[in-house]
Amino acid sequence: MKKHITKAEINNLPMNRYEGPIHLICTPDDADRVAEKLKTERYLGFDTETRPAFRSGEKYLPSLLQLATENEVYLFQLKKTGFTYGLCDILADENIVKAGVSIKDDIKELRQLTPFEPDGFVELATIAKKAQIKNLGLRGLGALLFGFRISKREQVSNWARQELTNAQIIYAATDAWLGRKIYLRMTQLGLIKK
Repeated sequence: MKKHITKAEINNLPMNRYEGPIHLICTPDDADRVAEKLKTERYLGFDTETRPAFRSGEKYLPSLLQLATENEVYLFQLKKTGFTYGLCDILADENIVKAGVSIKDDIKELRQLTPFEPDGFVELATIAKKAQIKNLGLRGLGALLFGFRISKREQVSNWARQELTNAQIIYAATDAWLGRKIYLRMTQLGLIKK
């Protein structure tokens, strides 16, 4: 397996994105209903999005929580749903793998919304580093493992908006979907022991 891919090589790869069903969750009741459904999942792609801060001392808490199953992605608009106890239960469940990149700060910030004890999280960059892979970001790992690139255009957009744009929704869903996909490929390659 190749251990490094350059930015130029990534930019020459075909674009890809998540194209399955995306559910935008906007009420506390819907968040808990979906959380109940997600309790049966074994592997979830995980990510959050936060409104970017451009001034010194400016800081925001996560606006969006993304969880991807094999066939669907759920986007929880935290400003509308709150960080419910049902969602906390999912993120504290040791039997459900939540896989993503750079998740330490995401978890820390979510715990500021509602305290919970995180369990079952897998930091994909740590696995990659142990395997001596040089690309530790989601985009680089996706390029190395699958031969496609994803857009990062919406990364610094305003995630606290009342209504997300279609581009934001696709971007957010793709990040969570790819986290799950990378976890399963790394498991297949023997980089993660079950």
